[in-house]
Amino acid sequence: MSQTRQFRAPPVISTGPGAAKEAGAHARRLGKKALIVTDSNLEKIGLLADVKASLDAAGVGYAVYDRVVMEPVVEYVDDGLRAFREAGADVVVAVGGGSPIDTGKAIASLSRNPGEISDYMGANRIAKPSAPLIAIPTTAGTGSEVTPFTIITNTATDVKMLISSPHLLPAVALVDPLMTLKMPRGITAATGLDALTHAIEAYVSVKAQPLTDTFALQAVRLISGNLRRAWSHPDDLEARSSVLMGALQAGLAFANSSVALVHGMARPIGAYFHVAHGVSNAVLLPTVIEFSVPGDPRRYADIAEAMGEETGGLSTADAAQRTVDAVKRLNADLQIPSLRGLGIDVAKFEAVVSKMAVDAIASGSPGNNPRKATPEEIVALYRKAL
Repeated sequence: MSQTRQFRAPPVISTGPGAAKEAGAHARRLGKKALIVTDSNLEKIGLLADVKASLDAAGVGYAVYDRVVMEPVVEYVDDGLRAFREAGADVVVAVGGGSPIDTGKAIASLSRNPGEISDYMGANRIAKPSAPLIAIPTTAGTGSEVTPFTIITNTATDVKMLISSPHLLPAVALVDPLMTLKMPRGITAATGLDALTHAIEAYVSVKAQPLTDTFALQAVRLISGNLRRAWSHPDDLEARSSVLMGALQAGLAFANSSVALVHGMARPIGAYFHVAHGVSNAVLLPTVIEFSVPGDPRRYADIAEAMGEETGGLSTADAAQRTVDAVKRLNADLQIPSLRGLGIDVAKFEAVVSKMAVDAIASGSPGNNPRKATPEEIVALYRKAL
């Protein structure tokens, strides 16, 4: 008997150069006063100018909370919620990478729901709709502008809390490549490979469905075909646009089919060693693909083809292996180091690696992998990636 599949996305997704300038019109439709949640560095380099000007032009007042300068933590959410209430805001405009957008999601949800963000760890625990959120990404990576997830680190426990709810979906996503032109090379590489991981895992996930397959494979094509150029020529608007569109489509894909083993393993690396999420994914990706290929070689062969690999005449298994090779080359070209190359303390790594494997499985993502991994196999994969 066939089963039905749901596909969720924000009600409005606006793409293309200048999309960020639509913030004011949407904010006026959704509320009366905005809290801009962002990173102080983006303020300094002038990336908020168009957003502020559009709010001014629409007659929407705003306050700014700009302290989200690293991956989101509980303290940012608490401080931002205080700023939201003190400003008398009723709409959130999140501008930045995944960190400001994830923080904005948490602030918007707590503005309408009681308690603390840690009360909502897990799936579908947020009872009431959030305050409206307008998400404007400045990186081509997380896809958070179109997903019903937020990841907030509890600094008291070193746990990266994954929170999912349809109420976390932004009301509006404004996806503007002009907002990504000032991304440093390192962030371009890390976020681009994060998006590629989303696309690959969405396609091989046991929860994949026809709609997510379409978005995932197109995301693989766009990202793998343009990321090197966006990295080496940061002002190439065409390459930036293609990678950003790939990240958006990867976000739509994994928001509806979920991620898998790479993400499950990446979160503990971030929590214990404070490695950026995109870098953690990039470092693990080739090692985990190599392990996972036997679980669904046909799908990995499709990915190799989407990455531009020549697979004609090859067996399915050999074609699938081309995905591993292609990702390894991409990592090398974008100067992604090994875990050891990131400066991870090996003694601390060995002390926590078994707990990291337990935490990875507890996240739920590894259960979506085409080849299931035991805690012992995950420890071995961590050591191989080291």
